Amino acid sequence: MRYENPLYLAEEAAQLDLIADGRVALGVSRGSPEPALRGWEAFGYLGSTDPRGADIAREHFDTFLRAIKGEPMTYADPAQYGAGARLAIEPQSPGLAERVWWGAGSGRTAEWAGEQGVNLMSSTLLTEANEGTFAAQQADQLRRYREAFAKAGHTRTPRTSVSRSVFPIVGPEDEIFSYMGARESRDQVGVIDGFTSTFGRTYADSPDVLIEQLRADDAVMSADTLMLTIPSQLGPELNLRILENFAKHVAPALGWKPNTEGPVQGYLIAGR
Repeated sequence: MRYENPLYLAEEAAQLDLIADGRVALGVSRGSPEPALRGWEAFGYLGSTDPRGADIAREHFDTFLRAIKGEPMTYADPAQYGAGARLAIEPQSPGLAERVWWGAGSGRTAEWAGEQGVNLMSSTLLTEANEGTFAAQQADQLRRYREAFAKAGHTRTPRTSVSRSVFPIVGPEDEIFSYMGARESRDQVGVIDGFTSTFGRTYADSPDVLIEQLRADDAVMSADTLMLTIPSQLGPELNLRILENFAKHVAPALGWKPNTEGPVQGYLIAGR
């Protein structure tokens, strides 16, 4: 969002959502670390007091949300519309605002996303290092998000997702994943974007072992959606096999249902 013109993005998102018959799920965030020094300024977005441009991103996001919700964003030409008339972006796609996800890397950012009333998307790292496993920290992030969502007065049921690197080893051709060191993978702590961060482990084993490991992952079981991060450098054939193996041999045991059974629903917030 540091680099985006929020009104232009809102019009593009609405157009795409209309073309896709209301099926767009739009994930946005501040943006990942980059090699450019304050690169958003090269695009004309000035005034940030944050070395990562987070304040610019949130300002743009606020404008974007108001625009896709249909709020008038500028005054109309009085010669055409009369005095005081205001204009919203065009086109509008009703319901799109409820399918926007914010990618949060910390508990506080998750709370902010809950306050905004958008869905939460959490990845394989947190830009903080607290006590407990990565899964436990991320489950706490989801809890803080849901509490903030309810406290802000939003009444709908939001969606939450977490990401994991999962490689089911079903046959000899899948053993390449064990050679990547995944079987011995553990949570790690490092520095990213100037923050001490926690990186989630990689899961690679037989389906039976993966099912038990993922069932013990507090965040995976707390979120309504699990997104798989797959290594694009392996090529489409291996990536397709990863997805097929997971869908056939692991996901059903975790409560997954195919999209032919209807759209995914978020988990109800406790106490509501």
